[in-house]
Amino acid sequence: MPAVTLKAHFDGRHITLDEPYDLHPGTPLAVTVLPTQADLERAQWSQVAAAGLAHAYGDDEPEYTLADIKP
Repeated sequence: MPAVTLKAHFDGRHITLDEPYDLHPGTPLAVTVLPTQADLERAQWSQVAAAGLAHAYGDDEPEYTLADIKP
């Protein structure tokens, strides 16, 4: 049998195919867990935050000491 990609979801107990497909008992399967939309958005916000910090604290930023802090 050739490799085929099937859409499925996890219902909390079982992995369930989203569409019918003829599988025989003992058919070897490989499962890939995909990131959720929330995971993708979190990664994008993390990249934006890291870029902002890199810009704010670049190599040309002076080193501040405790004496520079005003009460």
